[in-house]
Amino acid sequence: MEWFDTLVKEFREASTWVEVAIIAACLLISYLLSSTLAKRVNKPESIWLGPTAVQGVMFPLLSLVLVYVSTVIVEHYEPVFLLRAMVSVLTSLVLVRWTAKVLAAAFPHSGLARLVEKVFSWVVVLAAVLWILGLLPIVLKALDDVSLAFGKTNVTLLTLIRGSLTAGLMLVATLWLSSTFERRVLDETVKDLSMRKVLMNVTRAVLVLVGLLFALSAIGVDLTALSVLGGAVGVGLGFGMQKLAANYVSGFVILLERSLRIGDNVRVDGFEGRITDIKTRYTLIRANNGRESIVPNESIITQRVENLSAADLRFNVTTNIGVGYDSDVSQVQSILSQAAKDQARVLQTPVPIAYLVNFGPDAIEFSLNFWIADPEAGVANVKSLVNIAMLKGLREAGIDIPFPQRVIHIGNATEVANAVSSNRGTMAEPVANASNLPPRGDA
Repeated sequence: MEWFDTLVKEFREASTWVEVAIIAACLLISYLLSSTLAKRVNKPESIWLGPTAVQGVMFPLLSLVLVYVSTVIVEHYEPVFLLRAMVSVLTSLVLVRWTAKVLAAAFPHSGLARLVEKVFSWVVVLAAVLWILGLLPIVLKALDDVSLAFGKTNVTLLTLIRGSLTAGLMLVATLWLSSTFERRVLDETVKDLSMRKVLMNVTRAVLVLVGLLFALSAIGVDLTALSVLGGAVGVGLGFGMQKLAANYVSGFVILLERSLRIGDNVRVDGFEGRITDIKTRYTLIRANNGRESIVPNESIITQRVENLSAADLRFNVTTNIGVGYDSDVSQVQSILSQAAKDQARVLQTPVPIAYLVNFGPDAIEFSLNFWIADPEAGVANVKSLVNIAMLKGLREAGIDIPFPQRVIHIGNATEVANAVSSNRGTMAEPVANASNLPPRGDA
């Protein structure tokens, strides 16, 4: 147990209370600085600051810097133990918290991201504990002695673990850079939501690719070997992944052309709704009743799509009603238009207007057209309010709203009565003749 004896010796030689006081002072200073920055910035969603002073990455990062500087200074005068252990603890805390914050911002609803976060946290914490106990070099040597054969290449288990951690941290760094670029540059300079979406996707893809290449290069992978993989991917795209590639290309075409934008109300293959998101492979369309349709981007490019809000985001709503033929048409049009104008969500421009659209068998049929600017808040509810106001206005004006009915005109009432009487006599004769038949029992 040589490592244990060394650990006990270092602990006894260190000035414990002095190191505790230095650590407490460093943590207090870091807390005060983080609190001051959090109050000035006032961004609870910030990765560095967070909703409180101790929940962001800034607090453990400042503590790590102060404790490390204190460790370097104190080591010139006397041995240290707690300060070095605190450096390891704060380093693991910075890595875990930074990774968790970045993954939560990039993939807020991903269960896989939460799993990766937990696995990475346990690995980092375990490494910190082993380093504090002095067992980390022993464990690393044991992992380096385990060799795995991949064809003609032998790779140690330590190389695989180190490469996986390096690649993971590099990818997290690229995700953080892409989100920072989107928030600091794209949100302020690009006002169009669709163009911002395509620039964000391109930026993230490029940064992730560059980060992956750097990670592979850092662990000793020959990047020239990836040319073979690139050729295989090209063949796969040419044969088995045609539809998938077409959807991805179509997604970028939609975002670049801006023929359809997020927020547009469209009708695709009989499904009508509002575009809530345009992803690289598919487009999400949400109907007014809450149903959501996932439409492949290739379908939107190759087939007919009705953009109901191509000019602007105004959404047209139509409701129909029939009134009696003796009604004043101008008065009915005025009542119907006013019923729509009285609703808060109905736009006053274009002006709501009622058209006489049909002469039905039972009523004169009118169609009321009005526009709203917030279909995502519901269409059926505002249509119901307009219908109620229409019904109330027509009733107050004494205008009849007829129900389906049929009128029968009789030419000569006497002839009809004689015909009915003769029909009744004809039907009674078989009954009278039936009385002369013998009983059934006299067979």
